[in-house]
Amino acid sequence: MITYAGMDIGGTKCAVTIGRSSENRIEVIDKVHFPTSPTPEETIQRVIDELTLLFLKYPEDRQRLEAIGISCGGPLDSQNGLILSPPNLPHWDKVDIIDPIKRHFNVPVGLQNDANACALAEWQWGAGQGTRNMIFLTFGTGMGAGLILDGRLYSGTNDNAGEVGHIRLEKEGPVGYNKVGSFEGFCSGGGIARAAQALVRARIVSGGELPSFYPSSESIDKISTRDVAEAAQRGDPAALGIFHDVGRHLGRGIAILIDIINPQKLIIGSIFGRQRQLIEPYMMEELHREALPNSLAVCDIVPAGLGEEVGDYAALSVARALHIRQASNLKSIQSEGSN
Repeated sequence: MITYAGMDIGGTKCAVTIGRSSENRIEVIDKVHFPTSPTPEETIQRVIDELTLLFLKYPEDRQRLEAIGISCGGPLDSQNGLILSPPNLPHWDKVDIIDPIKRHFNVPVGLQNDANACALAEWQWGAGQGTRNMIFLTFGTGMGAGLILDGRLYSGTNDNAGEVGHIRLEKEGPVGYNKVGSFEGFCSGGGIARAAQALVRARIVSGGELPSFYPSSESIDKISTRDVAEAAQRGDPAALGIFHDVGRHLGRGIAILIDIINPQKLIIGSIFGRQRQLIEPYMMEELHREALPNSLAVCDIVPAGLGEEVGDYAALSVARALHIRQASNLKSIQSEGSN
């Protein structure tokens, strides 16, 4: 039995998790969530303190702890353990998060962006088990990808691999990743909300019928993805039209990835799992129109196997991957030394 710990650093909240691993399985034994502190220094100290308190409940797991994984929104420099000004973390400019945590717990510490961490989690314990080439799409607040290529995480030359939300799908459209008509603009929680808000504003100007997801007493800016999804489930034509558009652009974005990467499996998180019946028919229609048939035929497109809990496993997967890599490197060094 091996123990790993995970830390998830978010713009509004953080989490620390303890997991026990045996062979290819892991069990989350405890976790705690808390608000992100105003400064990087306070946040780092808080995650250290919260994990220390958790280990007081599980002293044997503290003794078995082999590695700690950190999951955080990018951009990052994972090799040097630096968080590089993510948009959801103001003041986190070239913040070294690994060293203080490593000094306190005296175990290896690894850092990955949230898309990569979720890809590792799904590959190790979720829908991606047994694959050598897979893609994980976040499809949550934003749109990003984690890539497992030839049986290992691929992060690119400077940790920017998988920034698929920046791909432009249309000349016009919702803004996402600071780009009009981007993949993230069409296929993210923020993008869906902005599309709905734009539709309401246009109908107010034209005098058209207002959709049911807009209670006229509320601010237009308060319309959320959940509001639109609930209206679509009730059969609201405007809401259904928005999800039709989401599905079509999701299919177009995935077709590009399938043509380039040729994966065995493409796993989609968050919104896709919750609203699959609204999105999938239009996604598949576009995929059959746009993707290479032979590549599409060998790619299984599924929701996250870990479901809504994928985030709980993400940072733990970073810890496990780091531990396995370091153990493999040590074995290679010992083997060379004996020759």
